[in-house]
Amino acid sequence: MLDFDYYNPTHIVFGQDRLNELDKLIPETARVMVIFGGQSAKKFGTIDRVKDVLKSREVIEFGGIEPNPQFDTLIRATELAKEKKIDFLLAVGGGSVMDGTKFIALATKTPADEYHNLLSHGFSPVPATDALPLGCIATLPATGSEMNMAGVITFNEQKYPFMSPLVFPKFSLLDPELTLTLPKEQIANGIVDAFIHVLEQYLTVPVNAKIQDRIAEGVLKTLIEDGPATFDDNEDIEARKNFIWSATTALCGSIGSGVPQDWSTHMIGHELTAMYGIAHGRTLAIVLPSLLRERKDKKHAKLLQFAERVWDISEGTEEEKVALAIDKTEAFFNNLEVSTRLSDYGIEEAGIDNVIVNMEKMGLTTLSESGDLTLDIVRKILVAAY
Repeated sequence: MLDFDYYNPTHIVFGQDRLNELDKLIPETARVMVIFGGQSAKKFGTIDRVKDVLKSREVIEFGGIEPNPQFDTLIRATELAKEKKIDFLLAVGGGSVMDGTKFIALATKTPADEYHNLLSHGFSPVPATDALPLGCIATLPATGSEMNMAGVITFNEQKYPFMSPLVFPKFSLLDPELTLTLPKEQIANGIVDAFIHVLEQYLTVPVNAKIQDRIAEGVLKTLIEDGPATFDDNEDIEARKNFIWSATTALCGSIGSGVPQDWSTHMIGHELTAMYGIAHGRTLAIVLPSLLRERKDKKHAKLLQFAERVWDISEGTEEEKVALAIDKTEAFFNNLEVSTRLSDYGIEEAGIDNVIVNMEKMGLTTLSESGDLTLDIVRKILVAAY
């Protein structure tokens, strides 16, 4: 196991009918900006319920955070927060809303002429010294943003990750009933996203990190069992609870501590989302199976472990077990009605060249846990996924 530091201060409030506890989670004197995405949060009454609980406080609404939140939209929210002297941010939504709120939390404590600098640090922490406190009400399980210090936003059609321990949510409220209005497509995207979050940290090289591996395998098996149950049956609250907690656990830091991490699938998938507007979870499903087939020799030991421990494959040669595990993973996505073929999304094969050019422009030229996944290999992966 590699050396590591692990820190996660987020207070999780998990379960049904707990929205009223917001009154105890947010300071009584706070001036609160409630941040949300489209109109569903308003249509289904979630925002009104939140405002009712917080009625003793000054509350400002900011809606319209896009999927893959846009820099300009977040700056408008930042300027409003500064103008209204907001001192607490509350994200109501999925990963995009939570990521956007984290950016606003940092930007509100940043001079206007330095906003862009928040995007220049990638996977290294932003060198900020202050941020607004924030909380989350997660209505779309997928990204794990409710319990980590990371976010991704879009600027000039490019996706930029950022990190800061200052933007760990003070609390996140996870109520399965607040997810019941989600369309099946978004449930499927969330299952795939959470599954691949785990694999990016698990399918690398062995370092004898037994606890991390067992947690990862438990999350993967739970998603295999309860993901489809949630997708198929909107009334299965127990399955939904396990799916929600799986999505949070997938990216709260416990699985990734002390182990090599990859994130190649995400880096390639981000480009497909930014350039062609394909939902994030679906771009990951396009990339991952072909990436694993291309990299099966590099990842052989962990893929074999994945085959035996997660997919319970006990027969055949090691190579046959690995191949079957990849096939089963792809079938798992397909059974959630998530296509793993790039051509099914209306992208012409020539679009692969555009992705490669864009990745080179962004400096994404040496990916993977070992830094040896070059753009030539990315091209092979995308051609195979076509």
